[in-house]
Amino acid sequence: MIMEKTISVFDMFKIGVGPSSSHTLGPWKAALHFLDLIEVELGLNKVLGIDVLLYGSLAKTGKGHGTDMAVLMGLMGENPITTDTATIQEKLNKIQSTQHLILNQVHPILFIKEQHIQFLKESSLPHHPNALRFVVHTESKELTYTYYSIGGGFIERTIVDKEGNETIIPVENNDPSSNEAPFDFINTNDLLHHCMKTGYSISSIIMENEKVNMNEQSLKTGLDSIWSTMLACIYKGCHTEGQLPGGLQVRRRAFDLNKKLLNNATYTTQEEWLQLIQKGGADFKYILDWVSCFALAVNEENASFGRVVTAPTNGAAGVIPAVLLYTILFCKKYTVEDIHQFLCTASAVGVLFKNGATISAAMGGCQAEIGVSSAMAAAGLTELLGGNQKQVLMAAEIAMEHHLGLTCDPVGGLVQIPCIERNTMGAIKAITAAQLALQSKPDFALVSLDKVIHTMWNTALDMNVKYKETADGGLATQIPIALAEC
Repeated sequence: MIMEKTISVFDMFKIGVGPSSSHTLGPWKAALHFLDLIEVELGLNKVLGIDVLLYGSLAKTGKGHGTDMAVLMGLMGENPITTDTATIQEKLNKIQSTQHLILNQVHPILFIKEQHIQFLKESSLPHHPNALRFVVHTESKELTYTYYSIGGGFIERTIVDKEGNETIIPVENNDPSSNEAPFDFINTNDLLHHCMKTGYSISSIIMENEKVNMNEQSLKTGLDSIWSTMLACIYKGCHTEGQLPGGLQVRRRAFDLNKKLLNNATYTTQEEWLQLIQKGGADFKYILDWVSCFALAVNEENASFGRVVTAPTNGAAGVIPAVLLYTILFCKKYTVEDIHQFLCTASAVGVLFKNGATISAAMGGCQAEIGVSSAMAAAGLTELLGGNQKQVLMAAEIAMEHHLGLTCDPVGGLVQIPCIERNTMGAIKAITAAQLALQSKPDFALVSLDKVIHTMWNTALDMNVKYKETADGGLATQIPIALAEC
């Protein structure tokens, strides 16, 4: 685990394509970074061929998670933020039919997917379970580039010096032109120290850190983009019916639940839809159903290779949007400033978990995804509802404490069962954790957030590897379905 201190809110929340931040978005970004490297070191025109080697969890669940698709899209130079998700399959079909791939949309090479992408299920690399290698063939030499997708769309790569010594470095957060954040923190003590010294809320600490590398308007625009993408994902998921891809024949539920809760009301815009939801009242069961519907909608889109925001991962992408939309619609915290505050507070907690443990299910099981997202959402909600800094961190602790030990056991290697429903549970736990923290005095709590983060990491180390996104244990072995070949 490489310790990073300053991590941007825009690294914790990345706009990309489902279904997995570690198995889809990470390899996609690795392919893009690899393209940049070989352009500088060789020139694309010198490349005769490329082999892609997938190891560990990327090999075992990569087909169900779309790792092969992601790598191909990256090698073509497609941007996961802007690519038209409706045309992905068409572009992949073209590679298959022509047996050629156009690197960065300019240089064609022979590429037969079955030969040039290898799923090495019995092999792994020591640094991280999510490892991939690009082997480049030229007329005169063969070069190897090794990457690790470490969760949440974060990637690292191996560099080799002249003596042959290997070093692992982050691909993100290593820009030498970046200014040092004024309120750097690794643990909660650091964060609380800054809050107590300045009087700032946790969200304000994050905003001040962001402002050293961007102006205030850029910060606001970026946060607006994150929320608008989240909301668009919820809306699309609530209005798309049918089955999810991959062969499990999982039926989308958000569409039917949305219609039922609105009594088949008619509307034409997203704004009208939100107004109708609010007019439905504040009955507990009604609100509970909507929170579940929002979370289902996001992760059904995620499972369909739709556009989502890692929060902090794709597999857990529904928790934070569901809780934030609950806050907007049912807690009357709907201003732009409220939304920015929620996202920044949630981001701070995500940073604590990434620095102190992991946000990768392949390293820590689902506690590292749903558990972390629930803790982040609980923190954001608590600050918006008036909680102080200690109550915010207490809410995060409560949410994670009751996800400890949660395994990652995707049926068929797909981010569907039990992943989609787990987002509803994570959202509800986040709301409960926030309410408990708001009614509590953190000074009397026996378990701190730092302690629960440390416990989560120790639990991850003790957890059997078959429960870490391999589809070799848990529910994945109880359902008689072969790994999806999507």
